[in-house]
Amino acid sequence: MDIYFRTKKLQKLCSVSLEAQKHLGAKRARKLQQRMMELKAAISLDEISRLPPARCHELTGNRKGQLSVDLEHPYRLLFIPVNNPSPEAEDGGLDWPGVTEIEIIGIVDTH
Repeated sequence: MDIYFRTKKLQKLCSVSLEAQKHLGAKRARKLQQRMMELKAAISLDEISRLPPARCHELTGNRKGQLSVDLEHPYRLLFIPVNNPSPEAEDGGLDWPGVTEIEIIGIVDTH
């Protein structure tokens, strides 16, 4: 899957192990590296598990259109699909197999 980043700072945080450890702590940094490897290795979003441990899922409310994967509770890696045009299923929802490009937008506590 092609991965883009909202900011250079976020790209560095997701790409440089020491930077992630400095800002997130060792445990969360390891989980971030694991999730990034899973996302990079996947051909489409459909290959990322919707069950634990990754628990990839669409968000609702003011975060509608965003997706997340679990890091260390309560933190999540947030991203959006950036395929053009946006892949849409017949029922109007997101076509998970069609999502092959994402943009990482943050690491946050969504609760």
